[in-house]
Amino acid sequence: MDLDSFASLAVFLLLSLLVAATGILFRPGRWYETLQKPSWTPPNRAFPIIWTVLYVMIAVSGWLVYNRVGLATWPFTAFAVQLVLNAAWSPLFFGIRRPALALVDILLLWCAIVWTIVLFAGVSAVAAWLLVPYLVWVSIAAALNLSVWTRNPGAFATA
Repeated sequence: MDLDSFASLAVFLLLSLLVAATGILFRPGRWYETLQKPSWTPPNRAFPIIWTVLYVMIAVSGWLVYNRVGLATWPFTAFAVQLVLNAAWSPLFFGIRRPALALVDILLLWCAIVWTIVLFAGVSAVAAWLLVPYLVWVSIAAALNLSVWTRNPGAFATA
């Protein structure tokens, strides 16, 4: 790996770290612990581990496509959209406690990930496949978001 390639990988890792920062800033906390959750809710300790691995995979995926086509408009539009939607979820759910808005966000995120996978597949199959675990995890998170919202009427901000 040459210096330019290493530098571009570092940029993609930094972008992922910036997105991950919203999850650090807006944490579940005591309020979330009091909510009723389904029996299939992953343990709290799983979330930072899984997200760390996923953010690295997201970064490497973007980097692989960048190395092949540069900042091609459509693939990186989709990539940017999914990063923004990803970054928005924690502030919506944990920050302002609006699971309905968070659910809309995560469903749009799911669509943006699919869009990114489709566009990345035309450039790099490896880059596309690196995003599949992310899609699976976001699918689980969307189901969890919906379940927590419906199990806890009145526990959230309504304004």
